[in-house]
Amino acid sequence: MKSTDPDRRADAITGTAILNCLRREIAAFEGQLATDETHVIIELPRTGTVLRARHGRWPSDPEQFDGDVWRPLSWRQLASAVSQELTMHTGRTADDFIAEITDSHTAIAAILHARASAALPDELYQRSEQALVAGHRYHPAPKGRRGTSTENWLPYAPEAHASFALRFLAVRADLVSDHGDTTALDLLGLDAFTPGVPEGYRMLPAHPWQLTLIRDRLDELAVLRNGRLRLLGTGDRPVWPTSSVRTVYDPAADVFYKFSLDIQITNDVRRLWRYDLGWTTPLAHLLRSVFADVAAAFPGTTFLIDRGYRTLDVGDIDLYEGLAAIVRDGVRAYALPGVTPVLAAGISEGFPGNPLDNHDADTALSWWRHYLASVVPPVLYTYFRHGIVLECHLQNVLIGVDTDGTPVQAFFRDHEGVRLLAGQHAALLHEIDGPGLLGRGVDTAHGWQRLQYCLVTNHLYEIAGAITERHPTLAPTIWAEARATFEAYSRDHGLPRELSALLDSPQVPSKTNMLLRWTRADGATSNYVAHPNPLRVTAPGP
Repeated sequence: MKSTDPDRRADAITGTAILNCLRREIAAFEGQLATDETHVIIELPRTGTVLRARHGRWPSDPEQFDGDVWRPLSWRQLASAVSQELTMHTGRTADDFIAEITDSHTAIAAILHARASAALPDELYQRSEQALVAGHRYHPAPKGRRGTSTENWLPYAPEAHASFALRFLAVRADLVSDHGDTTALDLLGLDAFTPGVPEGYRMLPAHPWQLTLIRDRLDELAVLRNGRLRLLGTGDRPVWPTSSVRTVYDPAADVFYKFSLDIQITNDVRRLWRYDLGWTTPLAHLLRSVFADVAAAFPGTTFLIDRGYRTLDVGDIDLYEGLAAIVRDGVRAYALPGVTPVLAAGISEGFPGNPLDNHDADTALSWWRHYLASVVPPVLYTYFRHGIVLECHLQNVLIGVDTDGTPVQAFFRDHEGVRLLAGQHAALLHEIDGPGLLGRGVDTAHGWQRLQYCLVTNHLYEIAGAITERHPTLAPTIWAEARATFEAYSRDHGLPRELSALLDSPQVPSKTNMLLRWTRADGATSNYVAHPNPLRVTAPGP
Protein backbone atom coordinates (compact mmCIF):
# COMPACT_ATOMS: atom_id res chain seq x y z
CA MET A 1 0.00 0.00 0.00
CA LYS A 2 2.75 2.45 0.93
CA SER A 3 4.51 2.13 -2.43
CA THR A 4 1.36 3.26 -4.25
CA ASP A 5 0.82 6.40 -2.18
CA PRO A 6 3.16 8.65 -4.22
CA ASP A 7 1.48 7.48 -7.41
CA ARG A 8 -1.97 8.21 -6.06
CA ARG A 9 -0.86 11.62 -4.88
CA ALA A 10 0.60 12.30 -8.34
CA ASP A 11 -2.80 11.37 -9.81
CA ALA A 12 -4.55 13.82 -7.49
CA ILE A 13 -2.08 16.67 -8.09
CA THR A 14 -2.37 16.26 -11.86
CA GLY A 15 -6.16 16.25 -11.79
CA THR A 16 -6.26 19.29 -9.54
CA ALA A 17 -3.96 21.26 -11.87
CA ILE A 18 -6.40 20.72 -14.74
CA LEU A 19 -9.36 21.62 -12.53
CA ASN A 20 -7.62 24.78 -11.33
CA CYS A 21 -7.10 25.87 -14.92
CA LEU A 22 -10.71 25.11 -15.78
CA ARG A 23 -12.05 27.00 -12.80
CA ARG A 24 -10.00 30.11 -13.64
CA GLU A 25 -10.28 30.00 -17.43
CA ILE A 26 -13.81 28.74 -18.00
CA ALA A 27 -14.99 32.25 -18.89
CA ALA A 28 -12.42 32.36 -21.69
CA PHE A 29 -14.34 29.70 -23.59
CA GLU A 30 -17.85 30.67 -22.48
CA GLY A 31 -18.42 27.92 -19.96
CA GLN A 32 -20.27 28.29 -16.70
CA LEU A 33 -19.46 27.75 -13.04
CA ALA A 34 -21.88 27.01 -10.24
CA THR A 35 -21.41 25.85 -6.67
CA ASP A 36 -23.38 23.91 -4.13
CA GLU A 37 -22.51 23.01 -0.56
CA THR A 38 -19.88 20.46 -1.49
CA HIS A 39 -18.89 20.92 -5.15
CA VAL A 40 -18.03 23.33 -7.91
CA ILE A 41 -19.92 22.46 -11.12
CA ILE A 42 -18.32 23.24 -14.48
CA GLU A 43 -20.34 23.21 -17.71
CA LEU A 44 -18.36 22.95 -20.96
CA PRO A 45 -20.59 24.55 -23.60
CA ARG A 46 -19.45 23.01 -26.89
CA THR A 47 -19.27 19.37 -25.89
CA GLY A 48 -22.11 19.66 -23.40
CA THR A 49 -19.97 17.97 -20.78
CA VAL A 50 -20.85 18.71 -17.15
CA LEU A 51 -18.09 18.21 -14.60
CA ARG A 52 -17.92 18.69 -10.90
CA ALA A 53 -15.16 18.69 -8.30
CA ARG A 54 -15.09 18.73 -4.55
CA HIS A 55 -14.72 22.11 -2.86
CA GLY A 56 -11.51 23.02 -1.12
CA ARG A 57 -8.65 25.40 -1.48
CA TRP A 58 -7.94 23.55 -4.71
CA PRO A 59 -10.71 21.46 -6.33
CA SER A 60 -10.32 17.69 -6.26
CA ASP A 61 -12.02 14.39 -7.08
CA PRO A 62 -13.33 15.20 -10.59
CA GLU A 63 -16.57 13.62 -11.79
CA GLN A 64 -18.64 13.78 -14.97
CA PHE A 65 -22.42 13.77 -15.10
CA ASP A 66 -23.47 10.67 -17.02
CA GLY A 67 -27.21 10.46 -17.51
CA ASP A 68 -28.46 10.59 -13.94
CA VAL A 69 -25.28 9.76 -12.00
CA TRP A 70 -21.90 11.31 -11.35
CA ARG A 71 -19.08 9.14 -12.64
CA PRO A 72 -15.57 9.54 -11.16
CA LEU A 73 -12.91 10.63 -13.67
CA SER A 74 -9.23 9.79 -13.69
CA TRP A 75 -6.86 12.61 -14.56
CA ARG A 76 -6.47 11.06 -18.03
CA GLN A 77 -10.24 11.08 -18.59
CA LEU A 78 -10.45 14.65 -17.32
CA ALA A 79 -7.65 15.72 -19.67
CA SER A 80 -9.43 14.02 -22.56
CA ALA A 81 -12.72 15.81 -21.81
CA VAL A 82 -10.97 19.17 -21.64
CA SER A 83 -9.05 18.42 -24.83
CA GLN A 84 -12.29 17.78 -26.73
CA GLU A 85 -13.75 21.07 -25.48
CA LEU A 86 -10.66 23.07 -26.41
CA THR A 87 -10.56 21.52 -29.87
CA MET A 88 -14.11 22.67 -30.54
CA HIS A 89 -13.53 26.06 -28.92
CA THR A 90 -10.36 26.95 -30.82
CA GLY A 91 -10.94 25.04 -34.04
CA ARG A 92 -7.52 23.48 -33.76
CA THR A 93 -6.01 20.38 -32.25
CA ALA A 94 -3.06 20.12 -29.91
CA ASP A 95 -1.87 16.56 -30.16
CA ASP A 96 0.86 17.05 -27.56
CA PHE A 97 -1.44 18.53 -24.89
CA ILE A 98 -2.25 15.23 -23.20
CA ALA A 99 1.33 14.07 -23.77
CA GLU A 100 2.58 17.10 -21.83
CA ILE A 101 0.19 16.40 -18.98
CA THR A 102 1.26 12.74 -18.96
CA ASP A 103 4.91 13.80 -18.87
CA SER A 104 4.18 16.14 -15.96
CA HIS A 105 2.36 13.36 -14.09
CA THR A 106 5.34 11.03 -14.56
CA ALA A 107 7.67 13.71 -13.20
CA ILE A 108 5.47 14.38 -10.15
CA ALA A 109 5.36 10.68 -9.31
CA ALA A 110 9.15 10.41 -9.65
CA ILE A 111 9.62 13.45 -7.40
CA LEU A 112 7.30 12.08 -4.74
CA HIS A 113 9.09 8.73 -4.72
CA ALA A 114 12.45 10.50 -4.46
CA ARG A 115 11.30 12.77 -1.61
CA ALA A 116 10.19 9.75 0.39
CA SER A 117 13.81 8.70 0.86
CA ALA A 118 15.60 12.06 0.58
CA ALA A 119 17.06 13.75 3.64
CA LEU A 120 15.17 16.88 4.66
CA PRO A 121 17.49 19.92 4.37
CA ASP A 122 18.52 21.43 7.67
CA GLU A 123 18.08 25.00 6.47
CA LEU A 124 14.57 26.43 6.48
CA TYR A 125 15.26 28.54 3.41
CA GLN A 126 16.29 25.52 1.34
CA ARG A 127 13.20 23.60 2.46
CA SER A 128 10.98 26.44 1.26
CA GLU A 129 12.68 26.69 -2.16
CA GLN A 130 12.45 22.92 -2.64
CA ALA A 131 8.83 22.47 -1.52
CA LEU A 132 7.02 22.92 -4.84
CA VAL A 133 6.07 19.34 -5.64
CA ALA A 134 2.92 20.47 -7.46
CA GLY A 135 4.66 23.35 -9.22
CA HIS A 136 2.55 26.06 -10.81
CA ARG A 137 -0.89 25.30 -9.44
CA TYR A 138 -2.62 26.93 -12.41
CA HIS A 139 -0.77 25.25 -15.25
CA PRO A 140 -2.00 22.00 -16.83
CA ALA A 141 1.48 20.44 -17.01
CA PRO A 142 3.52 22.14 -14.28
CA LYS A 143 6.27 19.52 -14.05
CA GLY A 144 6.64 18.52 -17.70
CA ARG A 145 10.20 17.87 -18.82
CA ARG A 146 9.34 17.26 -22.49
CA GLY A 147 9.91 13.53 -22.35
CA THR A 148 13.41 13.67 -20.85
CA SER A 149 14.09 10.47 -18.96
CA THR A 150 13.83 10.70 -15.20
CA GLU A 151 17.43 9.66 -14.56
CA ASN A 152 18.61 12.68 -16.57
CA TRP A 153 16.84 15.36 -14.54
CA LEU A 154 16.03 13.91 -11.10
CA PRO A 155 19.58 14.44 -9.72
CA TYR A 156 19.07 18.18 -10.32
CA ALA A 157 15.45 18.49 -9.15
CA PRO A 158 14.88 20.93 -6.27
CA GLU A 159 11.69 19.07 -5.31
CA ALA A 160 13.79 15.95 -4.66
CA HIS A 161 16.01 17.97 -2.27
CA ALA A 162 18.88 17.75 -4.74
CA SER A 163 22.30 19.27 -4.26
CA PHE A 164 25.25 18.81 -6.56
CA ALA A 165 28.58 20.24 -7.63
CA LEU A 166 28.92 22.51 -10.64
CA ARG A 167 31.00 21.64 -13.67
CA PHE A 168 33.76 24.03 -14.65
CA LEU A 169 34.83 25.18 -18.09
CA ALA A 170 37.80 27.27 -19.20
CA VAL A 171 37.07 29.71 -22.03
CA ARG A 172 39.93 31.11 -24.06
CA ALA A 173 40.24 34.71 -22.92
CA ASP A 174 39.69 36.27 -26.34
CA LEU A 175 36.39 34.38 -26.69
CA VAL A 176 34.90 35.43 -23.36
CA SER A 177 31.83 37.67 -23.45
CA ASP A 178 31.72 39.32 -20.03
CA HIS A 179 29.13 41.91 -19.01
CA GLY A 180 28.55 43.61 -15.68
CA ASP A 181 30.02 42.42 -12.39
CA THR A 182 31.13 38.79 -12.77
CA THR A 183 33.92 38.75 -10.20
CA ALA A 184 32.04 36.09 -8.25
CA LEU A 185 32.69 33.66 -11.12
CA ASP A 186 36.45 34.12 -10.80
CA LEU A 187 36.22 33.73 -7.03
CA LEU A 188 34.14 30.60 -7.55
CA GLY A 189 36.94 29.18 -9.65
CA LEU A 190 39.46 29.87 -6.90
CA ASP A 191 37.30 28.65 -4.01
CA ALA A 192 35.39 25.71 -5.43
CA PHE A 193 37.71 24.19 -8.01
CA THR A 194 41.08 23.03 -6.79
CA PRO A 195 43.19 22.77 -10.00
CA GLY A 196 42.45 26.35 -11.07
CA VAL A 197 42.22 27.85 -14.56
CA PRO A 198 44.92 27.47 -17.23
CA GLU A 199 46.82 30.60 -18.23
CA GLY A 200 45.09 32.49 -21.03
CA TYR A 201 41.64 31.23 -20.06
CA ARG A 202 38.72 32.45 -17.94
CA MET A 203 36.49 30.45 -15.63
CA LEU A 204 32.93 29.61 -16.67
CA PRO A 205 30.76 27.43 -14.40
CA ALA A 206 28.15 25.19 -16.01
CA HIS A 207 25.07 23.34 -14.86
CA PRO A 208 25.81 19.60 -15.24
CA TRP A 209 22.42 18.89 -16.81
CA GLN A 210 22.83 21.68 -19.38
CA LEU A 211 26.20 20.29 -20.43
CA THR A 212 24.50 17.05 -21.39
CA LEU A 213 21.72 18.92 -23.20
CA ILE A 214 24.14 21.02 -25.26
CA ARG A 215 26.89 18.47 -25.79
CA ASP A 216 25.93 17.71 -29.40
CA ARG A 217 26.30 21.40 -30.28
CA LEU A 218 29.70 21.52 -28.58
CA ASP A 219 30.82 18.52 -30.60
CA GLU A 220 29.39 19.92 -33.85
CA LEU A 221 31.36 23.15 -33.52
CA ALA A 222 34.47 21.37 -32.23
CA VAL A 223 35.08 24.03 -29.58
CA LEU A 224 36.47 21.40 -27.23
CA ARG A 225 38.69 19.71 -29.79
CA ASN A 226 40.31 22.95 -30.96
CA GLY A 227 40.96 24.29 -27.47
CA ARG A 228 38.61 27.24 -27.54
CA LEU A 229 36.84 25.68 -24.58
CA ARG A 230 38.15 23.18 -22.04
CA LEU A 231 36.32 20.92 -19.64
CA LEU A 232 38.09 21.33 -16.32
CA GLY A 233 36.07 19.01 -14.11
CA THR A 234 33.68 19.07 -11.18
CA GLY A 235 33.71 21.53 -8.30
CA ASP A 236 34.70 20.75 -4.74
CA ARG A 237 31.54 21.97 -2.98
CA PRO A 238 27.81 21.53 -3.48
CA VAL A 239 25.23 24.04 -4.59
CA TRP A 240 21.49 23.42 -4.48
CA PRO A 241 18.75 24.25 -6.98
CA THR A 242 16.09 26.80 -6.13
CA SER A 243 12.45 26.51 -7.16
CA SER A 244 13.21 27.73 -10.69
CA VAL A 245 15.32 24.57 -11.30
CA ARG A 246 17.98 26.36 -13.38
CA THR A 247 19.04 28.81 -10.67
CA VAL A 248 21.26 27.41 -7.94
CA TYR A 249 22.35 28.81 -4.61
CA ASP A 250 25.94 28.62 -3.44
CA PRO A 251 25.61 28.95 0.35
CA ALA A 252 29.37 29.08 0.91
CA ALA A 253 29.66 32.21 -1.26
CA ASP A 254 26.12 33.52 -0.65
CA VAL A 255 25.64 33.91 -4.40
CA PHE A 256 23.07 32.60 -6.89
CA TYR A 257 24.05 31.40 -10.36
CA LYS A 258 21.44 31.27 -13.10
CA PHE A 259 22.02 28.98 -16.08
CA SER A 260 20.30 28.00 -19.28
CA LEU A 261 18.47 24.69 -19.41
CA ASP A 262 17.46 23.71 -22.92
CA ILE A 263 14.31 22.03 -21.70
CA GLN A 264 10.72 23.26 -21.56
CA ILE A 265 9.39 23.78 -18.05
CA THR A 266 5.78 25.05 -17.89
CA ASN A 267 5.50 27.79 -20.54
CA ASP A 268 8.96 28.09 -22.01
CA VAL A 269 12.32 26.58 -22.80
CA ARG A 270 14.49 27.79 -19.93
CA ARG A 271 17.27 29.33 -21.93
CA LEU A 272 19.01 32.61 -21.17
CA TRP A 273 17.97 34.34 -24.37
CA ARG A 274 20.35 36.91 -25.81
CA TYR A 275 17.69 39.61 -25.60
CA ASP A 276 17.26 39.13 -21.85
CA LEU A 277 21.01 38.86 -21.33
CA GLY A 278 21.39 42.23 -23.02
CA TRP A 279 19.19 43.80 -20.36
CA THR A 280 21.15 42.35 -17.43
CA THR A 281 23.55 45.26 -16.91
CA PRO A 282 21.10 48.13 -17.66
CA LEU A 283 18.55 46.66 -15.26
CA ALA A 284 21.20 46.07 -12.60
CA HIS A 285 22.12 49.75 -12.73
CA LEU A 286 18.49 50.88 -12.68
CA LEU A 287 17.30 48.51 -9.97
CA ARG A 288 20.21 49.28 -7.63
CA SER A 289 19.26 52.93 -7.71
CA VAL A 290 15.51 52.31 -7.44
CA PHE A 291 15.77 49.90 -4.54
CA ALA A 292 18.01 52.23 -2.60
CA ASP A 293 15.00 54.55 -2.61
CA VAL A 294 12.53 51.71 -1.95
CA ALA A 295 14.60 50.56 1.04
CA ALA A 296 14.67 54.11 2.40
CA ALA A 297 10.88 54.16 2.31
CA PHE A 298 10.43 50.53 3.45
CA PRO A 299 13.53 49.45 5.37
CA GLY A 300 14.95 46.06 4.52
CA THR A 301 13.18 45.73 1.17
CA THR A 302 15.58 44.70 -1.56
CA PHE A 303 15.88 43.32 -5.07
CA LEU A 304 18.37 40.51 -5.58
CA ILE A 305 20.17 41.97 -8.57
CA ASP A 306 21.46 39.95 -11.51
CA ARG A 307 24.90 41.56 -11.40
CA GLY A 308 26.26 40.39 -14.74
CA TYR A 309 26.86 37.42 -16.99
CA ARG A 310 29.64 35.57 -18.74
CA THR A 311 29.56 33.24 -21.71
CA LEU A 312 31.46 31.90 -24.71
CA ASP A 313 31.27 33.92 -27.93
CA VAL A 314 32.36 32.00 -31.02
CA GLY A 315 29.68 33.50 -33.23
CA ASP A 316 27.13 30.77 -32.43
CA ILE A 317 23.92 31.82 -30.71
CA ASP A 318 23.23 28.36 -29.27
CA LEU A 319 26.51 28.34 -27.36
CA TYR A 320 26.30 32.03 -26.46
CA GLU A 321 22.91 31.53 -24.81
CA GLY A 322 23.30 27.90 -23.80
CA LEU A 323 26.53 28.37 -21.82
CA ALA A 324 25.69 31.75 -20.27
CA ALA A 325 25.96 32.06 -16.49
CA ILE A 326 24.37 34.94 -14.57
CA VAL A 327 25.61 36.06 -11.16
CA ARG A 328 22.82 37.10 -8.78
CA ASP A 329 23.07 38.76 -5.37
CA GLY A 330 22.96 36.39 -2.44
CA VAL A 331 20.26 36.67 0.17
CA ARG A 332 22.16 36.55 3.47
CA ALA A 333 23.96 39.81 2.78
CA TYR A 334 20.62 41.65 2.65
CA ALA A 335 18.75 39.88 5.44
CA LEU A 336 18.12 41.98 8.53
CA PRO A 337 19.73 40.72 11.76
CA GLY A 338 17.97 37.62 13.05
CA VAL A 339 15.89 37.25 9.87
CA THR A 340 15.49 34.01 7.88
CA PRO A 341 14.35 34.16 4.25
CA VAL A 342 11.67 31.77 3.01
CA LEU A 343 10.15 31.48 -0.45
CA ALA A 344 6.60 32.83 -0.71
CA ALA A 345 5.61 29.92 -2.95
CA GLY A 346 6.90 27.53 -0.30
CA ILE A 347 4.73 29.20 2.32
CA SER A 348 1.75 28.71 0.03
CA GLU A 349 2.57 25.08 -0.75
CA GLY A 350 3.75 24.02 2.73
CA PHE A 351 6.94 22.54 4.14
CA PRO A 352 8.25 21.42 7.55
CA GLY A 353 8.84 24.56 9.58
CA ASN A 354 6.49 26.74 7.52
CA PRO A 355 6.06 29.98 9.48
CA LEU A 356 2.30 29.77 8.84
CA ASP A 357 2.02 26.64 10.95
CA ASN A 358 1.24 26.48 14.67
CA HIS A 359 -0.86 29.65 14.84
CA ASP A 360 -4.30 30.12 16.27
CA ALA A 361 -6.71 32.31 14.31
CA ASP A 362 -5.76 35.54 16.08
CA THR A 363 -2.02 35.14 15.60
CA ALA A 364 -2.53 33.97 12.00
CA LEU A 365 -4.41 37.20 11.27
CA SER A 366 -1.61 39.21 12.85
CA TRP A 367 0.91 37.26 10.73
CA TRP A 368 -1.10 38.17 7.61
CA ARG A 369 -1.07 41.85 8.49
CA HIS A 370 2.71 41.78 8.76
CA TYR A 371 2.95 39.85 5.51
CA LEU A 372 0.84 42.43 3.67
CA ALA A 373 2.89 45.28 5.14
CA SER A 374 6.12 43.62 3.94
CA VAL A 375 5.02 42.90 0.36
CA VAL A 376 2.30 45.25 -0.86
CA PRO A 377 3.63 48.79 -0.22
CA PRO A 378 7.07 48.20 -1.83
CA VAL A 379 5.49 46.71 -4.96
CA LEU A 380 3.08 49.62 -5.33
CA TYR A 381 5.78 52.20 -4.58
CA THR A 382 8.12 50.71 -7.17
CA TYR A 383 5.34 50.94 -9.74
CA PHE A 384 3.87 54.34 -8.98
CA ARG A 385 7.07 56.20 -8.11
CA HIS A 386 9.55 54.51 -10.44
CA GLY A 387 7.48 53.09 -13.29
CA ILE A 388 8.74 49.54 -12.74
CA VAL A 389 6.45 46.52 -12.90
CA LEU A 390 7.81 43.78 -10.67
CA GLU A 391 6.89 40.20 -11.52
CA CYS A 392 6.04 39.68 -7.89
CA HIS A 393 4.53 36.24 -8.21
CA LEU A 394 5.05 33.58 -5.55
CA GLN A 395 8.32 32.20 -6.92
CA ASN A 396 9.94 35.62 -7.27
CA VAL A 397 9.45 36.82 -3.70
CA LEU A 398 11.28 35.78 -0.54
CA ILE A 399 9.85 36.76 2.84
CA GLY A 400 12.17 37.44 5.73
CA VAL A 401 10.75 36.18 9.02
CA ASP A 402 12.06 37.00 12.46
CA THR A 403 12.76 34.49 15.24
CA ASP A 404 9.01 34.25 15.94
CA GLY A 405 8.25 33.54 12.28
CA THR A 406 6.70 36.97 11.73
CA PRO A 407 7.17 38.55 8.27
CA VAL A 408 9.38 41.64 8.51
CA GLN A 409 11.12 41.94 5.14
CA ALA A 410 10.62 41.25 1.41
CA PHE A 411 13.22 40.27 -1.19
CA PHE A 412 12.28 40.47 -4.88
CA ARG A 413 14.18 38.81 -7.72
CA ASP A 414 14.41 37.89 -11.42
CA HIS A 415 15.31 40.50 -14.05
CA GLU A 416 13.51 38.58 -16.78
CA GLY A 417 10.09 39.33 -15.35
CA VAL A 418 10.66 43.06 -14.80
CA ARG A 419 8.86 45.43 -17.16
CA LEU A 420 9.33 49.19 -17.52
CA LEU A 421 6.58 51.71 -18.15
CA ALA A 422 7.39 53.03 -21.61
CA GLY A 423 6.43 56.61 -20.84
CA GLN A 424 8.73 56.81 -17.83
CA HIS A 425 11.71 54.93 -19.26
CA ALA A 426 11.57 55.97 -22.91
CA ALA A 427 15.26 56.90 -23.16
CA LEU A 428 16.54 53.61 -21.73
CA LEU A 429 14.11 51.54 -23.79
CA HIS A 430 15.16 53.42 -26.94
CA GLU A 431 18.83 52.86 -26.11
CA ILE A 432 18.52 49.10 -25.55
CA ASP A 433 15.51 48.02 -27.62
CA GLY A 434 15.63 50.66 -30.33
CA PRO A 435 12.95 53.01 -31.64
CA GLY A 436 9.39 51.86 -32.12
CA LEU A 437 9.72 48.67 -30.09
CA LEU A 438 8.14 48.10 -26.69
CA GLY A 439 10.28 45.05 -25.91
CA ARG A 440 10.97 45.33 -22.22
CA GLY A 441 8.60 48.27 -22.03
CA VAL A 442 4.84 48.22 -21.51
CA ASP A 443 2.23 50.91 -21.68
CA THR A 444 0.48 51.91 -18.48
CA ALA A 445 -2.64 49.82 -19.09
CA HIS A 446 -0.74 46.60 -19.71
CA GLY A 447 1.77 47.30 -16.95
CA TRP A 448 -0.99 47.79 -14.38
CA GLN A 449 -2.81 44.69 -15.62
CA ARG A 450 0.35 42.63 -15.24
CA LEU A 451 0.99 43.97 -11.74
CA GLN A 452 -2.56 43.20 -10.59
CA TYR A 453 -2.26 39.64 -11.83
CA CYS A 454 1.13 39.01 -10.23
CA LEU A 455 0.39 40.69 -6.91
CA VAL A 456 -3.30 39.97 -6.28
CA THR A 457 -4.36 36.94 -8.32
CA ASN A 458 -1.14 34.97 -8.29
CA HIS A 459 0.44 35.99 -4.99
CA LEU A 460 -1.88 37.31 -2.31
CA TYR A 461 -4.75 35.05 -3.33
CA GLU A 462 -2.62 31.95 -2.71
CA ILE A 463 -1.17 33.09 0.63
CA ALA A 464 -4.65 34.06 1.79
CA GLY A 465 -5.82 30.61 0.70
CA ALA A 466 -3.12 28.94 2.75
CA ILE A 467 -4.24 30.88 5.82
CA THR A 468 -7.97 30.27 5.42
CA GLU A 469 -7.33 26.59 4.73
CA ARG A 470 -5.86 26.44 8.24
CA HIS A 471 -8.34 28.87 9.78
CA PRO A 472 -11.69 28.90 7.91
CA THR A 473 -13.17 31.37 10.40
CA LEU A 474 -10.84 34.05 9.00
CA ALA A 475 -12.41 33.89 5.52
CA PRO A 476 -14.66 36.96 6.05
CA THR A 477 -11.76 38.99 7.45
CA ILE A 478 -8.67 38.11 5.47
CA TRP A 479 -9.39 40.20 2.37
CA ALA A 480 -10.75 43.10 4.37
CA GLU A 481 -7.30 43.31 5.96
CA ALA A 482 -5.70 43.21 2.51
CA ARG A 483 -7.99 45.98 1.28
CA ALA A 484 -7.05 48.08 4.29
CA THR A 485 -3.37 47.76 3.34
CA PHE A 486 -4.06 49.00 -0.20
CA GLU A 487 -6.23 51.83 1.13
CA ALA A 488 -3.55 52.92 3.59
CA TYR A 489 -0.95 53.04 0.83
CA SER A 490 -3.33 55.04 -1.34
CA ARG A 491 -3.98 57.61 1.42
CA ASP A 492 -0.28 57.98 2.15
CA HIS A 493 0.78 58.32 -1.50
CA GLY A 494 -1.60 60.71 -3.18
CA LEU A 495 -4.62 58.49 -3.90
CA PRO A 496 -3.48 56.99 -7.23
CA ARG A 497 -6.53 56.61 -9.47
CA GLU A 498 -5.47 53.09 -10.49
CA LEU A 499 -5.72 51.96 -6.87
CA SER A 500 -9.15 53.46 -6.44
CA ALA A 501 -10.29 51.71 -9.60
CA LEU A 502 -8.80 48.41 -8.42
CA LEU A 503 -10.57 48.53 -5.08
CA ASP A 504 -13.90 49.29 -6.76
CA SER A 505 -13.51 46.81 -9.62
CA PRO A 506 -15.53 43.58 -9.56
CA GLN A 507 -12.65 41.74 -11.19
CA VAL A 508 -8.90 41.34 -11.43
CA PRO A 509 -7.01 39.72 -14.32
CA SER A 510 -6.19 36.01 -14.35
CA LYS A 511 -3.77 34.45 -16.83
CA THR A 512 -5.06 31.73 -19.18
CA ASN A 513 -2.20 29.26 -18.89
CA MET A 514 -4.13 26.30 -20.26
CA LEU A 515 -5.34 28.12 -23.37
CA LEU A 516 -1.84 29.51 -23.93
CA ARG A 517 -0.42 26.00 -23.86
CA TRP A 518 -3.14 24.71 -26.16
CA THR A 519 -2.41 27.39 -28.77
CA ARG A 520 1.36 26.96 -28.35
CA ALA A 521 1.78 30.64 -27.58
CA ASP A 522 5.21 32.06 -26.92
CA GLY A 523 6.28 31.56 -23.32
CA ALA A 524 6.22 35.30 -22.60
CA THR A 525 2.68 35.76 -23.93
CA SER A 526 0.02 36.78 -21.42
CA ASN A 527 -3.71 36.61 -22.06
CA TYR A 528 -6.12 37.33 -19.23
CA VAL A 529 -9.70 36.67 -18.24
CA ALA A 530 -11.69 38.16 -15.39
CA HIS A 531 -11.29 36.74 -11.90
CA PRO A 532 -13.54 37.92 -9.02
CA ASN A 533 -11.76 40.69 -7.17
CA PRO A 534 -11.21 39.57 -3.56
CA LEU A 535 -10.27 43.13 -2.57
CA ARG A 536 -13.79 44.40 -3.21
CA VAL A 537 -14.84 43.92 0.37
CA THR A 538 -15.61 46.11 3.37
CA ALA A 539 -12.55 47.27 5.26
CA PRO A 540 -12.29 46.08 8.88
CA GLY A 541 -13.18 48.34 11.73
CA PRO A 542 -10.65 49.72 14.23
